[in-house]
Amino acid sequence: MSLVEESPVLTHVHGRAGHLVLNRPRAINALTHEMVTIIRRVLDEWAADPAVQTVVLTGSGERGLCAGGDIVSIYHDGIAGGTASAAFWADEYRLDAEIAAYPKPFVAVMDGIVLGGGIGLSAHASIRVVTERSKVGMPETGIGFFPDVGGTYLLSRAPGELGTHLALTAGLVGVGDAIAVGLADWYVPSDRLPDLLTALASQDAAAAVASFADPVPESALVGDREWIDLAYEGDDLVKIHSRLLESDVPAARETAAVLLTKSPTSLKVTLRALRAAADLPSLPAALEQEYRLSVRFHGSHDFIEGVRAQVIDKDRNPQWSPATFDGVTDESVAAFFA
Repeated sequence: MSLVEESPVLTHVHGRAGHLVLNRPRAINALTHEMVTIIRRVLDEWAADPAVQTVVLTGSGERGLCAGGDIVSIYHDGIAGGTASAAFWADEYRLDAEIAAYPKPFVAVMDGIVLGGGIGLSAHASIRVVTERSKVGMPETGIGFFPDVGGTYLLSRAPGELGTHLALTAGLVGVGDAIAVGLADWYVPSDRLPDLLTALASQDAAAAVASFADPVPESALVGDREWIDLAYEGDDLVKIHSRLLESDVPAARETAAVLLTKSPTSLKVTLRALRAAADLPSLPAALEQEYRLSVRFHGSHDFIEGVRAQVIDKDRNPQWSPATFDGVTDESVAAFFA
């Protein structure tokens, strides 16, 4: 195997399309600082290259585009009180903003698992493709963190309170829901992807994707909007949970139980971040807020404990502190935003 093939990001130009291939398949292409650096450099080069008319992002392996940031490295850096994660987030968020503002069509193929940092690489692209295999989401409240990489910006702009529901529950969604909430645009069946990638070498990106797309499947979340919008109104997490718990809709009561498994601190900070992001004028402004929050979460009890329970020891039994919604004071939440 050549050094080029061993790179965590493979790049090549096929016709008019420049291809970025995330290349850590054993880790579901989890994003490292090195990968961010490579992608930013190549995107800068292709932006100035008239031969490259379209950028295409895919992931190697069969499992998905990207399972998020390299959370194990971030965990160990947090325990050590290091600064490597802050540097990673700064460059990662700059990359997310650069993708959103990229001067050429950017086609993100969101096949398979697309979580966390994978959302940052793909959901800000100008053309976002999902398949029947796509599982898209921001799982951060389950590890004592919050939806970053522009997640607060995207989810705060979803219809009604659908984004709030996804952010707080750390839910994963498929094709219809991902498109309905604004995380994707087109549904292309996975067996058509090879032909789509071939077409992008010679055709206009938007026209090529449209020619391979199928009608979007129905969104279950949109069907649940009535109880979701009612339950998640406002900025008081305790009231939101009470509405869910007292609802006559079984799915709402099930959601109330789900929220009790998440970090109370993460839930309260996430809710406030979503409400603030809804009023921010741009993605870069939201990313600035998210960077401050990320640095404050890093090394915090709930983040370290959440990653330990879900990723390191895998006992799935995090011991949050504070352990209840009422235990998280307004002052402690405000400190994350200071």
